[in-house]
Amino acid sequence: MMKVLLVDDEPFIVQGLSVLIDWQKEGYEIAATASNGKEALNYLRGHKVDVIIADIKMPVMTGLELLETIRREHVSEAYFVILSGYNDFVFAQQAIRHKCMEYILKPVEKEELIAVLRKAAKISENSKIDRQNQKVMERAYLARNVLALLFGKYDGLNLEYVRNHMRLSEGVRYIDIEFCDLKEAQEQEDGQLRHLQRRLYQACIDYLKEDEVHCIFDVSQDEKNFDVGFLYCDYMAAKEDCSEREYLQDFRKNLETVLKHPVRMLAGKKVHDISAVAKSYSAACVLNSLEAFRVKKDIYFYEEEVQINQGGIVLCKNSVDALIAAIEQNDKGKIWGSVERLYAEMKQMGVVGDTVNLNINYLLFQLIHLAAQQDDGVNQEEILHYISESSFEEGTVRGSSVHLARFACEYAEYLAQLRKNVSRGVLGDVEKEIRCNYAQNLTLRELSQKYYVNSAYLGQLFRRKYGQSFKDYLNNYRIEQAAARLLRTDDKIYQIAQDVGYKDLDYFINRFIAAKGCTPAKFRKQAGK
Repeated sequence: MMKVLLVDDEPFIVQGLSVLIDWQKEGYEIAATASNGKEALNYLRGHKVDVIIADIKMPVMTGLELLETIRREHVSEAYFVILSGYNDFVFAQQAIRHKCMEYILKPVEKEELIAVLRKAAKISENSKIDRQNQKVMERAYLARNVLALLFGKYDGLNLEYVRNHMRLSEGVRYIDIEFCDLKEAQEQEDGQLRHLQRRLYQACIDYLKEDEVHCIFDVSQDEKNFDVGFLYCDYMAAKEDCSEREYLQDFRKNLETVLKHPVRMLAGKKVHDISAVAKSYSAACVLNSLEAFRVKKDIYFYEEEVQINQGGIVLCKNSVDALIAAIEQNDKGKIWGSVERLYAEMKQMGVVGDTVNLNINYLLFQLIHLAAQQDDGVNQEEILHYISESSFEEGTVRGSSVHLARFACEYAEYLAQLRKNVSRGVLGDVEKEIRCNYAQNLTLRELSQKYYVNSAYLGQLFRRKYGQSFKDYLNNYRIEQAAARLLRTDDKIYQIAQDVGYKDLDYFINRFIAAKGCTPAKFRKQAGK
């Protein structure tokens, strides 16, 4: 409801205005009345209103004097309407000079007052939209400058803009906020994952309130990572009179309560100033790459996870080579034993973070080389794609050695199938499945289990033959079936969307536009249906 202040020294005028129209129906409420400009001014100093309707001639302070005073002293930005019994252009000029919206002659006509109120409401709504758009643009520009700092590609202008538009303090840390177990939801539509990401972002800014600009949407350059970035500063915990860990834990628990989904935080290395935040961001990325091989936690702090002893970082080459040999032989027993020995060796050295990073990177490099030797039709990009998207059964315990051992066993099976070259016949069976059951919730994992093929390898076969992922192939097939239905039937668009496998109509329309260059309705209309 917009609030109105009525100002007139004649009580019957105020009473008449109060009953002249249905204020509530027009979206207004009369907040207060005053008998002169001075009384109105005192009220405005302590209360906010949207519209002021004032008589031009009053004792103590006139309506024009009230208008001039509130504009000069910036007391109120309310829309001002003058009521006058004088059809004098000089008075009107004075009123307009001080941003008076309307000059109405007495007696006030009902239709004229309603028209003025609706005009004020429309201007107010347009101003609100403009302010919102301006806020969005300013936030987006600030985010661009923050990203420049995070990626280490900034200059003095970027740094100055961030310092001028964001509250900062000593002690800055980049924190990556993401849903736990989101990899298990990768078979969802990308539109659904993006929606989850937007909900996470909204929950973050709702919690941060006046510090909302410290939250950055979609920092990660990885298209498969649906995360939100957060710039933590030490003043945040200080103003809540708690420790950094307590502040972040409360933040995280609030997100989980709102979103009804587990959330984790990856806290990069703390730096002294925003100018060095790229180091913190890089540290958070390291945590992200190592998270799968660690004991599961709600919050990972870089300083706790990455510890380097005085002897420096050590490559456990013999242990890693033994693990690689076990993987190549597809010997599950040897794999588990080799992983345990590798972690025991690293633990004995008293080091964790960067040593784990070095040894895992060495292992993955050797595995890439090994896969390329098994099948020269597989390039390194395909193998990296397999490693990055390799997932495990729901409920798998994500302990450091346990997780690596499960990955190694899965990779051993992958190598075995590369050697067998199981592509013959399998793609034909999968294509038939899509033709017959495209409207169902087909997933690469379920089909790979049905045909006894490693899911990631089956995905590689698809990319190699069709130049696209299984998900894109399935989506494109569904769109083609929808297009045929649009041309051959008069069925409703939402019904066609459901029949070809899309539960979300908006997502279906977006996919259709991407494939056909127009909406389903326009596609049908162009065909003369």
